[in-house]
Amino acid sequence: MKAEKKEVNAIVLDVLMKGHADDPRPSFKREPLVQAMGLEQFKLLELVPKPTVRIELYEKVYIGDAEREKVERVKRRIGYDDLTQTAKGELPFIIEKIIKEREQDFVLFFNKAISITPKLHMLHLLPGIGKKLMWEILEERNKKPFANFADISARIKAIPHPEKMILARILEELQDKDVKYHVFTTK
Repeated sequence: MKAEKKEVNAIVLDVLMKGHADDPRPSFKREPLVQAMGLEQFKLLELVPKPTVRIELYEKVYIGDAEREKVERVKRRIGYDDLTQTAKGELPFIIEKIIKEREQDFVLFFNKAISITPKLHMLHLLPGIGKKLMWEILEERNKKPFANFADISARIKAIPHPEKMILARILEELQDKDVKYHVFTTK
């Protein structure tokens, strides 16, 4: 089993200055919390900010091991159900932004995706891709690798927005605990 990579940077989904509302402790005993998502593996995290700093929604924060500017520590890894309503509402927009920023990583997925089992291909895991569309993608990438999302859309007419398929898959992997294959996230 390979060692799990740690997230180094995260983007803020919600800031809870008085901790969780359902925390039974009096508010003065609660610590402030930040709900965030890692930029590499889309891990959902709960962070404890340093006492004197101000952290904003959508802010990118460093959470690696060295000197952290704004985060005291990573408190725990959380699941989708642990997110606040605000964080759940912001999640699709933030994931979409990350997909655009890391476009080449996701285009590489279309260029390098392989079979998982004799009857299941990694491309099948994207919503809307069946056998016929999978074969069309494989034929096109064998002619010439895809350069970007626009290239995928131009060459595969049935995929006008490949980034939306990736967004839907990432959300499914985060929301559904029973997803067997994690393509873009880690369990």
